[in-house]
Amino acid sequence: MSTDIGPIVSTLRRHRTTAWLLVLEIALTCAIVCNAVFLIGQRLDRVNMPSGVAEQELVQIQLGDLAAGKDRYARAQEDMALLRQVPGVQSVAITNQVPFGGSSSNSNLRIDPSQHDPVANAATYLGENLPQTLGTRLVAGRKLAPGDYVNADVAVDALNRGRTEGLPTVAVITRALAERLWPGQEPLGRMVYLTDKAGVRVVGVLDTLVRPNAYRDATAQYAVILPLHMGADKDESYLLRTRPQDRQRVLAAAVAALHKADPQRVVTRKRTFAEVRQEFFRSDREMAGTLVGVCIALLTVTALGIVGLASFWVSQRRRTIGVRRALGATRADILRYFQTENFLLATAGIVLGMVLAYGLNLFLMAHYELPRLPIGYLPAGALALWLLGQLAVLGPALRAAEVPPVVATRSA
Repeated sequence: MSTDIGPIVSTLRRHRTTAWLLVLEIALTCAIVCNAVFLIGQRLDRVNMPSGVAEQELVQIQLGDLAAGKDRYARAQEDMALLRQVPGVQSVAITNQVPFGGSSSNSNLRIDPSQHDPVANAATYLGENLPQTLGTRLVAGRKLAPGDYVNADVAVDALNRGRTEGLPTVAVITRALAERLWPGQEPLGRMVYLTDKAGVRVVGVLDTLVRPNAYRDATAQYAVILPLHMGADKDESYLLRTRPQDRQRVLAAAVAALHKADPQRVVTRKRTFAEVRQEFFRSDREMAGTLVGVCIALLTVTALGIVGLASFWVSQRRRTIGVRRALGATRADILRYFQTENFLLATAGIVLGMVLAYGLNLFLMAHYELPRLPIGYLPAGALALWLLGQLAVLGPALRAAEVPPVVATRSA
């Protein structure tokens, strides 16, 4: 191969403009594809984010406003009792929000009521029988007990009046949040404050519970569950837990039971948790699909460019190929010549492309808050483009190697 490099470089100098256009095409492809593949990986990691709940066993039902004068709390208890009677329902909860639900209710948390700045911001889940229905895994402490629950309206009134009577006194938090509040320390029994007066004692730690508006960072698992009795209105949802194979049947039966109990009730949302996840990550999947399409298009265009240029040079060098064959060059020598030429062009493009890839990543980091491109993507992209180049040039190179010396000489 080393004996071919001199003639190859000499030939490329005579076709400088064409060679540089191909080098730039490979460089741009390298820069864009490396960052695009990295972004695809980021999106797929986000799509596969763990929720910490029994996703395949949950369905959600959300109803519209009650008619004026009806007791929201009494209706919530009636609805939950009714839903428990639906065949296949294992557990029922009412909650203000659901994991991956989109909109989120959050609280700024402090470990000392005198702190000016919060230590963390966490999703605040409210509702009755919520941890058991969600299927969250308790790793320390105890679950919320019936005696822990207080009326939500009473709690809100107490907060507005600056009193502590009527407020919940205990809470369950996630392990990620516990580590953020008390790094390396035991969280059970510690106090965490939602305001300068409203504090709750941590009685349980959950392995994982994702936020409704989760992003791909450590804060995605910052969540706290407060024991509050919720009333039935448009902002609350009923969650039902059942066997995976019974979800659709239970969902339909539950909606029918609610309509039968009160034909005036309006169901605004009914879905399985799988549909909740699918809807939440729809844009991420679409973005990943778009980036895959961009990568395929760029690689295809680059491959066609290599094929076109190699085919053009083969047709232009038929006399040269014939002379080399007449002087004893084998088909393998001709094939190696064109592959070496392409390898040199691809290498130049890849080196330039790596610099461009790093610069593009710096731009994305500065303007779109994306993480730094791992160095491993650069050699992987280089290897992919080297292979693409060798495969793309193989067809024209084989045609060149098949040119008979006599026919090539006569064609001159």
